[in-house]
Amino acid sequence: MHNDLRTAAVLCTVALTAGLVSLAPASATPSPTASGTVTPRPPARMSTVGGERLGLSGVQVQLRAGAPALPAKLSALSWIVSDTTTGLVLAAKNAHWALPPASTLKTLFADTVLPKIPTRATHKVTDADLAGMGEGSSLVGVLPGQTYKVSDLWLGVFLRSGNDAVHVLASMNGGVAATVAQMQAQAVKLGAGDTHVVSPDGYDMPGQVSSAYDLSLFARDGMKNADFARYAGTWKAEFPGGPNTKGKPFEIDNTDRMLMGIDGVPRYDGLIGVKNGYTTNAGNTLVVAARRGGRTIMATLMNPQDHALNAVYTEAAELLDWGFAADGKVTPVGSLDAASPKPSAAAKTGSGGDSVTAPSKAATAPVAAASSAGFGGMGWAGASGAGLVAVAVAAGGALLMRRRRYAAKRRRRALPRV
Repeated sequence: MHNDLRTAAVLCTVALTAGLVSLAPASATPSPTASGTVTPRPPARMSTVGGERLGLSGVQVQLRAGAPALPAKLSALSWIVSDTTTGLVLAAKNAHWALPPASTLKTLFADTVLPKIPTRATHKVTDADLAGMGEGSSLVGVLPGQTYKVSDLWLGVFLRSGNDAVHVLASMNGGVAATVAQMQAQAVKLGAGDTHVVSPDGYDMPGQVSSAYDLSLFARDGMKNADFARYAGTWKAEFPGGPNTKGKPFEIDNTDRMLMGIDGVPRYDGLIGVKNGYTTNAGNTLVVAARRGGRTIMATLMNPQDHALNAVYTEAAELLDWGFAADGKVTPVGSLDAASPKPSAAAKTGSGGDSVTAPSKAATAPVAAASSAGFGGMGWAGASGAGLVAVAVAAGGALLMRRRRYAAKRRRRALPRV
């Protein structure tokens, strides 16, 4: 017992020192519904980066006269609709809820690594480059002993969500550990305080989380890079073959069904990217952006609770439709310009929103005061020494328990594909 407490405290202290863990409060204990299913609930307090309303749980929207109503049935645990040109958040639900991101985290990987390696460079893959990939990882088909262009590897990352391509690029970037540290630093630079990076590919790992807000930041930042935008919007490409194809290239298609218009999902008019993902822990995650009439609207969704086939794409299309119809007809509830948050005065009372109940002053004051402090919206500069130790021990204990639960789960079954 004492060893466990010491281990937990050390783990948390190391994480705090490195600046790698967002210590936002854990989600409240889920409660069974009438049907017996368990509905996850967001934390009581979340970061207010980007605006105070974004730190509130539930749907946040401020409709003006003539604005369309939000889609009636949206099951995603967390989502955001934003105008990527202005950075304004048109509506959101649990924007800062830290959840497993699956392969949408590859947007942060690309933000971090893409500018560092020339796309025309080539690399001969070794067994060491592919070491450490999670069991059951999604693969594009990278083979040791074969030489690849960096541009081909990036196509493998974006189109096929290839963890093998990610690991090769990470190896070229100094290794997985160095790349993870750089990704975390990039997240901090962008104001993404909900994100904790453990693996560069988004594979399910203990403690690896992001949020709809942070994923929106990563995608928005990435789409400013011409190479990122080109890869993210590519439908299909040829990938270098190996012995199984007698050296001939083979076709790879984008796994984003909204972009491709496949498997019962119609292609969304004007869609320009960006990334989809899935794991057992994360469920479906998706960031999509579409451009119409000079405007670009982005929808980010995490873990729809409607488990029907293609539910994440159906809800994303509905949110994009609403975003185009509502842009200019709603009062924004926040901003993706995290470095200069623009909180709404209405957030303090919930006025103009979707049946939002204002939290008590005791609940909101610490979060509001820390809106620009990082670390998941919790300000540490003014914390007392005793309070910091208490939070550190609690968070370390939670981290230790998560590791134990994860180890037990991994013994029971192999991890899912990303």
